[in-house]
Amino acid sequence: MEHKSYDNLPAKVHIQKNYEAYAPYFYAVMENIQKRLERAVTLASPPTYKARIKSFDSYYKKILRLKVPSPDDDSLICLTDMIGIRIICAFLEDIAVVLKQVQGLFDVREIEQKGPAQNFKAFEYESIHILVKIPDSCFPPPSDFPSLPRLNDIVCEIQIRTILQDAWAEVEHELIYKSEFSPFDLPLRRKLASINASLTLADTIFQEIRDYQKKLQGEVNERRKLFYEKVDELDAIKREIKKTPEPEGSPSPFAKGTIDDLLLDAIHAHNTGDLAKAIEIYTQIIESSPRPPAVVLSVIHKHRGMAYFTESEYQKALEDFQASSAHNPQNFRALYYEGIVYGILGDNTAAIDRFSKSLAINEYQSHAFYHRAEAYYERCEYESALGDIRAAEKLGINDDACNALLAKIMDKI
Repeated sequence: MEHKSYDNLPAKVHIQKNYEAYAPYFYAVMENIQKRLERAVTLASPPTYKARIKSFDSYYKKILRLKVPSPDDDSLICLTDMIGIRIICAFLEDIAVVLKQVQGLFDVREIEQKGPAQNFKAFEYESIHILVKIPDSCFPPPSDFPSLPRLNDIVCEIQIRTILQDAWAEVEHELIYKSEFSPFDLPLRRKLASINASLTLADTIFQEIRDYQKKLQGEVNERRKLFYEKVDELDAIKREIKKTPEPEGSPSPFAKGTIDDLLLDAIHAHNTGDLAKAIEIYTQIIESSPRPPAVVLSVIHKHRGMAYFTESEYQKALEDFQASSAHNPQNFRALYYEGIVYGILGDNTAAIDRFSKSLAINEYQSHAFYHRAEAYYERCEYESALGDIRAAEKLGINDDACNALLAKIMDKI
């Protein structure tokens, strides 16, 4: 009987010796790649990193699973995941951002999207796996490993996941991938699928909250910009006020429902000049039942006060800013806005008091120093006005109005 040759079977002892000789080499490469990623990958919420060199047991099991024959020489059997780095992001939107940055940083050989979108395994984790060629700069100097030939063709596997995807992957890896027995029991499979679905839903909800925050912040920044423009306009035209136009039928892109939705709708109406609608919605929130928390009322009164201010309804604006401060004594912007209104109404003593209280909470307000300098000037307190205008300049104000006020102050000193 002719016997089958087994010469090509992988020799575990020899393979282990070879692989473990390269382990320090792999660690050096891994650390260099991770440092490169940490320098280049930028997100609003910085990601965290996990890095590992594949253990020999896992490495050898994969060789057997893939039926990789032993090489004719002493060269190392190279797998694509011997060096692995995981980038863990806070939000789903971060994944695409990191992927683009990684593509710009390395020579990408392969991108694979793993998870439910690609198959029907109800409890498989989602992840993006990227194989990148290792740049020359990430290899250790040959002098550090003189006895080891350089492995020019090896790659590094970079995985990108959210925090929740990573948490599930760690548990799934222990329960299923590393175990010799997968869960065949239907109730158990359903439980695993339910956990995965819950984590996926949580990721989606976190992203929705993040999107909402960005939309709200964008609208608030635009509204604040309009307020400052109004204040600048008042300075420019010697307090002769022009009303903001109210365009017809400017539709809001935000759906109504919760207080958050109403606030977005109100701020959008405010930004597009539909002040009557904005004031109506702000009032609806303030008068809603159950009564909103004090911190919410502080924000809404401040926004409605700004709408009244733009309408030149200064007394109503002042009352709202005062209510905002009462609901949240640390609301330095509401105090600043009170000072603006008092200045317009000609009560410079009250204006100085409010600007001072606002600056006591947050001293990094260039406009508060500028407008308090104006109030001091009107009260003929020129030294105090000069100190404030210098502080405003130090914090970044350097425009014509500031220079003009400084010149007026210097003429009086």
